[in-house]
Amino acid sequence: MPASARRRAIQAIAAQGPILPAESNRGQLTDIYGCNVFNERSQRQRLPKEAFKKLRQTMQTGHSLDPSIADAVASAMRDWAVEHGATHFTHWFQPMTGQTAEKHDSFLSLTSDDHIINEFSGSALIRGEPDASSFPSGGLRSTFEARGYTQWDPTSPAFLREGPNGVTLFIPTAFCSWTGEALDKKTPLLRSEEAVNNAAVRLLNMIDGPQVDHVYSTIGLEQEYFLVDRRLADLRPDLLSCGRTLFGANPPKGQELADNYFGAINERVLGYMQDLEYELWKLGIPAKTRHNEVAPGQFELAPIFKKATVSVDQNMLIMEMMRIIADRHGMKCLMHEKPFNGVNGSGKHNNWSLSDNLGRNLLDPGITPEDSLQFLLFLTATIRAVDIHADLLRVSVASSANDHRLGANEAPPAIISIFLGSQLEGVVDSLLGRESDAGKHVGEIKLGVSAMPPLPRDITDRNRTSPFAFTGNKFEFRAVGSSQSTAYPTTVLNAIVADSLNFLSDQIEARKNGGELRDIVHGLVVETLKKHERVLFSGDNYADAWTVEAEKRGLPNLKDTASALPHFVADHNIALFESTGVFSKREAESRLNVMCENYAQQIRIEAATSTQMVSTMIMPAALRQQSLLAQAIQQSRHALPDADLGPQEDMLRKLNALVAKLSASLKSMESIVESFDDKDRAHLELVNFCRDEVIPTRALLRQHVDLLEDLIDDSFWPLPKYREMLFHR
Repeated sequence: MPASARRRAIQAIAAQGPILPAESNRGQLTDIYGCNVFNERSQRQRLPKEAFKKLRQTMQTGHSLDPSIADAVASAMRDWAVEHGATHFTHWFQPMTGQTAEKHDSFLSLTSDDHIINEFSGSALIRGEPDASSFPSGGLRSTFEARGYTQWDPTSPAFLREGPNGVTLFIPTAFCSWTGEALDKKTPLLRSEEAVNNAAVRLLNMIDGPQVDHVYSTIGLEQEYFLVDRRLADLRPDLLSCGRTLFGANPPKGQELADNYFGAINERVLGYMQDLEYELWKLGIPAKTRHNEVAPGQFELAPIFKKATVSVDQNMLIMEMMRIIADRHGMKCLMHEKPFNGVNGSGKHNNWSLSDNLGRNLLDPGITPEDSLQFLLFLTATIRAVDIHADLLRVSVASSANDHRLGANEAPPAIISIFLGSQLEGVVDSLLGRESDAGKHVGEIKLGVSAMPPLPRDITDRNRTSPFAFTGNKFEFRAVGSSQSTAYPTTVLNAIVADSLNFLSDQIEARKNGGELRDIVHGLVVETLKKHERVLFSGDNYADAWTVEAEKRGLPNLKDTASALPHFVADHNIALFESTGVFSKREAESRLNVMCENYAQQIRIEAATSTQMVSTMIMPAALRQQSLLAQAIQQSRHALPDADLGPQEDMLRKLNALVAKLSASLKSMESIVESFDDKDRAHLELVNFCRDEVIPTRALLRQHVDLLEDLIDDSFWPLPKYREMLFHR
């Protein structure tokens, strides 16, 4: 019986032996860091000086790669990889599935006399050709049009992946169709980098003179996740098919005591974290922070900031390695935004900023931000961008999974607003001619303990409820989901800020004969802030009053994915995509189609999994309990005619009523699953059908199952319970 399998799994976890120590011969961090990356050190050692210089220029500035060095780079990369044990290479890309893709080819080549040699040419490095027909294209390609190309992205370094029986060279690439249209998430990101670079350099050279020749975005991604013992996870069809539990009654103890957050890390979990960090360090991923998160069984890993295009690649690697290392430790890593109902879900905070070739963070306010033309212009551009394209930012994090998390008092709400903090609030108030106490609390924190010196106070406190918060020298986009690629959110941020930077440059150029540059910039900043300050909010984003206030301000409140998706192809967003070169109209429309398809398929899979679990696991357990209880009542009534059987009969009546409701809900759910085959619904119609009919029916089905869990004998219940999955280590 499944219930006995559940109990055996729990007993095995309780009986497992001590945690084995990790290998002791791993060496120093400084020795292993980046050892599996074809990084600057490896390039310098192996490439001719001129080829090295040109490759580094491309990697650092994004300038076009000189094709003449391709053979030299390929030869050096091959020799380096083979010396490390590699036998195969793959062009590693990010299709619109939201995952990564790879096709492995060996270096093997035959000579005319049938001898084997290792061969890897410049043309093989630059271009690959996977079959494009099975990847989602959203209408860009027909199924029979199979040709697709991968093209080397020299801005992101190649790396080695160690498998159980060998090593493979991974070459980060873009993925496009035969017609040259982007079929991936990486190409739009690279285009957005060019857009924000061009716009930022133009503005900086206008106010600083021609000293800046390159600007790039940086991000730091905080990855939240859950760990569950695999022996329990394997008994949950919903975890295996959907990545989250579709049923589960809340345990008596969850996160109410806040005793998990930053708590002592369990030894088994710590062993997993240490192994994960070791593998990430070898891949040149600067894993920095680890800690327990709010919910039991929930954790976080955060790396150091890097160039956005590299950070996006590395985050995809982080998620892959998390799953692989968890499997080695007998655990399952859950990155779904809401794997457990009733406890906090997981996000992936996208900490975004801009830097230039002079080493400046362009969103660093400095000591006197009100006097920095550069900072005021870039801050103003960001505020304008978020106000005009709040709907697009919301779409960039929209998914069926993230709908469970956004606005649930564990993540920011769907209303996109900006928190600046007290110091910058004071600057804005001053620019707009308002009296304000904001920013007057900078100084020291004194704890009243003589042995402890005063602490310097940060320029602002944090606002954990804000979706887009300024945190010292960057903006933290907190609405990003834990399982999603960060390519689209970063692409959108780059594109909308590039658009606003160009707007400000146009305005300065149009007014350049109207006085001193500082006066022109000051007037433009004040004018732009007045027009877009409605998006600034420093209060509690969870409060009902904010929803009312946001509506008065005219801010969009796109509560779910179905409401958000149509905005991706709104006229003002299509105009943005085309003006920045991030998407053509056809490419944008294809992305909308893919997002709709992904959403509907996720909902369909969850609906079908729900019906199977109820039919084959939940209902049999309920009927068994029902039968045994009825039989016990009948036997008691026969043996003890005068006994008070009221409590037992009440329980049976309650159970009978729930079973009847469950049966009715199951029939409704089965009917809905069948209706997914209706081909007449357009993409957005299917999305609305999922939201309006499928999700409410599934929620009702869950409600009945979760109530039954607390009525049925524990030994009959077939599914591992929340209390077991969240607390058994």
